[in-house]
Amino acid sequence: MFEILEKRYLAEGICLMRIHAPRIAKSALPGQFVIVRSDEFGERVPLTISDYDAEAGSVTIVTQTIGVSTRKICALEVGQCFADFAGPLGHPSEFVHEPLDELRKKRFLFVAGGVGTAPVYPQVKWLHAHGVKADVVIGAKTRSMLIYTDAMRAVADTLYIATDDGSEGFHGMVTGLIQELIEKEGRKYDVCVAIGPMIMMKFVARTTAAYPLKTIVSLNALMVDGTGMCGACRVTVGGKTRFTCVDGPEFDAHEVDFDEAMRRQGMYRTQEQRAAAIAAERAEGHVCRIGLDK
Repeated sequence: MFEILEKRYLAEGICLMRIHAPRIAKSALPGQFVIVRSDEFGERVPLTISDYDAEAGSVTIVTQTIGVSTRKICALEVGQCFADFAGPLGHPSEFVHEPLDELRKKRFLFVAGGVGTAPVYPQVKWLHAHGVKADVVIGAKTRSMLIYTDAMRAVADTLYIATDDGSEGFHGMVTGLIQELIEKEGRKYDVCVAIGPMIMMKFVARTTAAYPLKTIVSLNALMVDGTGMCGACRVTVGGKTRFTCVDGPEFDAHEVDFDEAMRRQGMYRTQEQRAAAIAAERAEGHVCRIGLDK
């Protein structure tokens, strides 16, 4: 059983859980994801792995409560178990396959937005453990929504903060901070990795294209089934149709059709809103009787 070993909130609506999953912990690599179900009736939810410990046999996930299924996940407590916890799935970050001698010549820039900061952490941690330099930019709307800052400082060469309201660090968007680092501070990077909201990744890609700077993004948020069978995660990359769950989740940002990806992401909002309304009615004891009174 996939027992919850630890649970804590990193910020409002953002929950960290450490799960007992020794087989996954032993084979997981940065960039991969798991599919979880809170109970036997639960929806399959893809979550990028936020950390893993092979010796302890644990895998860490971070979930933001944005819908019915994520609320059910975050309602679980320490000692309870997930019905399913499958993985690791997807391709790991491409740098794990590079020769270390070549990799150590590179300098990485990671750009993390909101809850996307969590899956950035294992990538930076892996690079740090292998002697590769990486700077990290964490962006959030306000200071109270920043997560993983202490953990990231321990593994990043330099950590930069950007908040929309200026409550901490750079006052503005992460794209403005990227421009400042490269243009004003003269920072030079070989690869940029951006993980966060789709709109953020789109504009990070536009920003880095001007330098030019190779940029990788994770499209984990598009997934539904996680096996390539449902087709919900179709995305156009370099003019070709790819499936995020089996071909990714990471892709060349400068080849991703972000407008199409965002349209696809929005297709499921109506269904999610309906599911939330039904759940609220059930919580209040209301049972729909349409068709039952004939």
